[in-house]
Amino acid sequence: MRETAYWVALLRYLGCTGHAHEVATVFGDEIAVRAQTLVHDAANPTEVMRDVIAFATAGHPAEAHEQIVQALQAGVQEWVVRNFTSGCEVGDMLAQRLGFSTDVRDALRFTFERWNGKGYPSGASGETIPLAMRVVHLSHDMEAIGRLFSPVKAIDAARERRGRTYDPKLADLFVAQGSRWFARLATLEPWDAVLEGEPVPRHTLHGAELDDALAVVADFIDLKSPYMAGHSRRCAQLCTDAAAVLGLPEPATVTLRRAALVHDFGTTAVPNSIWDKPGVLTRAEFDRVELHTMLTEQMLRRSPALAALNPVAAAHHEKADGSGYHKRFRANANDLEACILAAADIYVGLTTERADRASFSAEDAALELRALATRGALEPRATHAVLAAIGHDGSRAEVSRRTQRAGGLSGREVQVLHLAAKGLTTRQIADRLFISPKTADHHIQHVYTKIGVSTRAAASLWAMQNGVVP
Repeated sequence: MRETAYWVALLRYLGCTGHAHEVATVFGDEIAVRAQTLVHDAANPTEVMRDVIAFATAGHPAEAHEQIVQALQAGVQEWVVRNFTSGCEVGDMLAQRLGFSTDVRDALRFTFERWNGKGYPSGASGETIPLAMRVVHLSHDMEAIGRLFSPVKAIDAARERRGRTYDPKLADLFVAQGSRWFARLATLEPWDAVLEGEPVPRHTLHGAELDDALAVVADFIDLKSPYMAGHSRRCAQLCTDAAAVLGLPEPATVTLRRAALVHDFGTTAVPNSIWDKPGVLTRAEFDRVELHTMLTEQMLRRSPALAALNPVAAAHHEKADGSGYHKRFRANANDLEACILAAADIYVGLTTERADRASFSAEDAALELRALATRGALEPRATHAVLAAIGHDGSRAEVSRRTQRAGGLSGREVQVLHLAAKGLTTRQIADRLFISPKTADHHIQHVYTKIGVSTRAAASLWAMQNGVVP
């Protein structure tokens, strides 16, 4: 059980990027919402609903509050079940790809359940919830309350929530031992202590195993926004192809490909209210966007093996003329791998639909890259290699984008999957494809059945895994 609890504690929110878009659609800054509600009693429906209403009405005029509250009360149950189902489904798909045991995967299905049966999505209660997850429910909340308030308040919360939110035996144990555990925690560096506490035998990833794990990380990152689906994988493939054009040695190509898979790690710490905003970003919002490369650097440098990717991964928005971010250095031929990733990131981004614009055609995206190279923003050799890798010659595009048919999907079903993965409603999908909402819903359900998923996020993840991305 100790090994299961260890991994469940680390992986509890493995599926969180899968419903970030939906949470932000209702509440705005989903990161701030999660931080604010971290210490609240999730097994108390009154407290939960109070939080939901407070965040959903924030920023709206007072006269609109009543209508918002009525809409929430009418649909909040269905919305919560759907989104927690999404988080659990995505988390299980990723945990399976990472090779975790059945015990770990089974426990993760109960991430949002509570002892008194007031959790989601199935309302599981008591000892139906695996012991490992019951331990994590308690320890997660107690750590947050103790850190943000005090150990005394955490112990009081365990005592007060006993038998409602937490297993009463575990709550009693924490009340008895919590002070001592908090005192010990204050003397530790959590990162080092967690690594030291990893169950044995420990498994180190190398070669293809590491590549597969980084592909999981890439998909976890790109699930953050419907507009990012498959971005990291496409960048990695384009960088690999560009490296072949330039004849880069294998070690440099491997580093470049792996850096491309994780280059956007920092985007997970920027709210979807920014990534999915349909209009122009304010200066303050773009300041937060610029933080994501710094955050990528900070995340990767925790691990010596991943820190080696930082000179490429964390520099993917630097420019040859010094106009990029976050360090604003002049990326040149001495930083060739970083320059390749910078050009690939722009091309993939331009040829993908965003919240504030339609996708560029391949030809227009190529013209934009050439213009950036001419102005000195992109390194010419790297830019040429990226364009050559795509199939562009010096004057026009020779690009063929084949529709993938994995999972036995028809061409129409692939179209529907693309739109559903982007977060479009059934009505919006129908309007895009000039079909009735009933027909669109039929297609959606048929696609979900074929690929074995039940939520938008899981469908998006399946599409990334199987190369069915627009």
